[in-house]
Amino acid sequence: MRKILTYTFIGLLMSSSSPKISENTNQTPPEKKTVVDYAQTITAQDLKQHLYVYASDSFEGRETGMRGQKKAIEYLSKHYKSFGIPHPATLENYYQPVPLVMNKPPKASITYNRQTFKVGEDFVPAGISSDVDLSQVPIVFAGYGIDSEQYSDYKTLDVKGKIVLVRAGEPKNEDGTYVITGTKEPSEWSNFRPANSARVQTAQAKGALGILVLDVNMFARMSSRFVYSQKLAESGRGSISLSGNVSDFFNWYLNENTAKNIYSDILTATESIDLKKVIDVQLRNDGGLLMSENVVAYIEGSEFPNEYVVVSSHLDHIGISPDGQINNGADDDGSGTVSVLEIAQAFAQAKKEGHGPRRSIVFLNVTGEEKGLLGSEYYSENPVFPLENTVADLNIDMIGRTDPKRTGSDNYVYLIGADKLSTELHKLSEEVNKKYVNLDLDYTYNDENDPNQFYYRSDHYNFAKHNVPIIFYFNGTHEDYHRPGDTPDKIRYDLLEKRARLVFYTAWELVNRDKRIVVDKAK
Repeated sequence: MRKILTYTFIGLLMSSSSPKISENTNQTPPEKKTVVDYAQTITAQDLKQHLYVYASDSFEGRETGMRGQKKAIEYLSKHYKSFGIPHPATLENYYQPVPLVMNKPPKASITYNRQTFKVGEDFVPAGISSDVDLSQVPIVFAGYGIDSEQYSDYKTLDVKGKIVLVRAGEPKNEDGTYVITGTKEPSEWSNFRPANSARVQTAQAKGALGILVLDVNMFARMSSRFVYSQKLAESGRGSISLSGNVSDFFNWYLNENTAKNIYSDILTATESIDLKKVIDVQLRNDGGLLMSENVVAYIEGSEFPNEYVVVSSHLDHIGISPDGQINNGADDDGSGTVSVLEIAQAFAQAKKEGHGPRRSIVFLNVTGEEKGLLGSEYYSENPVFPLENTVADLNIDMIGRTDPKRTGSDNYVYLIGADKLSTELHKLSEEVNKKYVNLDLDYTYNDENDPNQFYYRSDHYNFAKHNVPIIFYFNGTHEDYHRPGDTPDKIRYDLLEKRARLVFYTAWELVNRDKRIVVDKAK
């Protein structure tokens, strides 16, 4: 049985590294403030003052790469500088450049058995690929597209130089248990984001040219996004990807009718099969380069300077709608971003008064979250501070409002991911909340089988996939999610203050405890 954690809030004591007071003056030592004193500098009033600027119309919805997003990074860097928090020495300023490619909705088609299927109606691209022009390519059905120790759809199938057709999900036994887990609980192959990545990587590694996926649940959502991106393109904008992530391998999702036209037994077939037919696929992109930026500030630790705790939020939102309405994104994620600013200011004040963190603390505001977690993905692939030395990421994405679907008290916050990689992090989080804040920690969306799959939908995931423990703080969605109605006047600043303080207390413990938390559930 693991030992109960002993919490050593070093900030409560004067450290030996504090400035010495001269015996020849009448100066008195700085006041012995506690972590509570610094937490109380995070106030509803200050959060409100920041947010009414950050989520104002003048920021134009902070769309990635656009004028409003540039105003956002200027606002953030100006305040970090005013707090006396430096930028990393490896950056010329607080900005980590993030190179992107803007992709207008592609012109694409699938032709099979003399029937042509249309992009946006019959199928939609997932992710970005380079131009595709393939004719008379053999197509094979590879079941669920799974290749694991417990089960493989590729045992007797040669897919090199071919196009792979698969369906979402995973196999079950006759008793209803899942083949891969052997239980009633599904594996990660039932979760959209990791399953999609795994299917693509597997097919690509085996030499396939592309993959066509039937996922009835996801197609409607992806199709609506495609239509929206078409409307954006008409106003001069389009979808965005990291410039290094444009692949020759394509990944397209089919609706049920298209999939059945290609293979009528796709929903019931239990074995992989070479369809003994050929297919034509074409795609043409039209876009250009675009630059955006992450914002990075940090306070160096006094005892463990090469260990890092990250407090993150995404600085962007979805910009201006095709009809000209501004999506201010006060909750998403203005609430998280101004919370990071206030947390940073509290740590800076503690540092000035001789209570600086023992570990380094990084304040990270990432770009392109709304475009597909792009800024955090770029950071995780090009980290300013080594990921192997990153203790945890506390990610804040929407903590300013309440979930209308939730019953009970408003005194809550949804926590996601705290127990996924580190048992200690979960226990630490619970203890800190109980001691200082007493919010209701709601784990509804932490369920692996939750259909919303929020664990995979915000920036913490790009840390988690590298085995960095994370906590995702979230208030749930509401009627103004991704709409012009997400404005600063609808924020519950009393709740925003409590939730931001919880993150501060948790970060304080992580940077000041004697040993870094153990990653006992690495994947």
